[in-house]
Amino acid sequence: MKRKSIFFGSALLIGLIIGLLIAVRLDISSVAESQDVKSEPIITKDFGMEQAITNVANTTGKAVVSISTEHTTKIGDRRQYFGSPFGNSPFLDQDDIFRSFFDDFFGDTPEREYKQAGLGSGVIIDAEGYILTNEHVVGGADKITVTLPDGREFKGEIKGKDLRSDLAVIKINAKNLPVAKLGASDKLMIGEWVVAIGNPFGFALQNPEPTVTVGVVSALHRTLGRMAGDKDFSDLIQTDAAINPGNSGGPLVNLRGEIVGINVAIFSTSGGYQGVGFAIPINNAKRILSRLIAGKKILYGWLGVTVQDLTDELAEYFSMADKNGVLVAKVLEDSPAEKGTMKEGDIIKQFAGKDVNDVRQLLSAVAGAQVGKKAEVLVIRNNKKLNLNIVIGERPQDAKNIQSLTEESATWRGLEVEDITPENSRRHNIQEKQGVVVVNVAPNSPADDAKLVSGDLILAINRKPVKSLTDYQTITSAIKGSALIRTTRGYFLVKSGP
Repeated sequence: MKRKSIFFGSALLIGLIIGLLIAVRLDISSVAESQDVKSEPIITKDFGMEQAITNVANTTGKAVVSISTEHTTKIGDRRQYFGSPFGNSPFLDQDDIFRSFFDDFFGDTPEREYKQAGLGSGVIIDAEGYILTNEHVVGGADKITVTLPDGREFKGEIKGKDLRSDLAVIKINAKNLPVAKLGASDKLMIGEWVVAIGNPFGFALQNPEPTVTVGVVSALHRTLGRMAGDKDFSDLIQTDAAINPGNSGGPLVNLRGEIVGINVAIFSTSGGYQGVGFAIPINNAKRILSRLIAGKKILYGWLGVTVQDLTDELAEYFSMADKNGVLVAKVLEDSPAEKGTMKEGDIIKQFAGKDVNDVRQLLSAVAGAQVGKKAEVLVIRNNKKLNLNIVIGERPQDAKNIQSLTEESATWRGLEVEDITPENSRRHNIQEKQGVVVVNVAPNSPADDAKLVSGDLILAINRKPVKSLTDYQTITSAIKGSALIRTTRGYFLVKSGP
């Protein structure tokens, strides 16, 4: 009996132990499975990120080249050797004195030639040797040398270039080259990781292999404005991936190895990297790539208008429900817009069937429109919708802003204005013959609040033309409420006040 009790007791104990072990095992498995599920995305994400950057460097990086250029310049006087003691001074009178001194002291000197060297980057977009880069990297070059990451050197030939977009295509005589894939910049998101590839400082590093830097898309649709000169830098990608001198023309790449931009510029107070770099969206390049390769001229659409975004005040004045749309401030004479019956004060809501919310969208749409073809433009005029059919013109090479500004002056709502005189025309680079010039704006006045500034040329008030100081005084003396003022910079709403 005692043996049976021991046996059953032992069996029960063994059963309990086995059951406990099974339960513990199931619980351990459950916990482990739970931990795997939670930790797997983190591990995979970290590993995937590192692997993606490595893959970009090892694949797209093989298609990134160094570009060195030479340009021969002739100089004929000593001041070009020594330079002005004032540097690149805006004080032209001082530079003229310096120039006259050397002319008088040294007399004429023979012309001499010297060679300027340039460095940049590019990316192979076709196995037959076609390379995409910046126009400013190769434009004006007498000699172009392309160095592949493996050290081979080739002579480069410009196939096509476009100053406005700052893009160019060059060709080398090589076959079966590694090719980078073009992506879609319109799908980029702020905060997305990107890789900048290029050859910063060129051959100073004595290595043809490109450098890889990593960052994020800091902003989209950035504009450099007047810093860009004749180039249209109105829709740039901003990134904090390090871009340095020599990176120009190299690709900005997403983690899938697709080119989303062409590195073009940095914003810096020191001349070096400060975390603000810019790239041309690759979609802008794709639109003109075939014409660049074929060596054809790049055509840009043109309406011939000066436009501005709507403000809250302007939207209220024009009885608009929101600020979506673009206000036409000026229609140029004999322009496509004038021929298409567009008027100053029209609000453009759609272009070629697509909504227009701001100036950037309109400029992009017009520039990409086919020259010589009709485009339907929906405008709001006097609170009524109108469909205008405008034949798109070719953007002229020189698009100058035309502006116009007596000894007698008048003051109204903080504005002091004058008739146009030879003196203020020269001072403010005025070319128009009619209008009045703002010579002073009183601080904290309604005109100051409306952002009018000295030098503005007033062309109309409440849609009545202002041709002279007499017109200005007649119109303003009868105004009781807010006044819509049209200047060469656009429309401004000056509210009633002192």
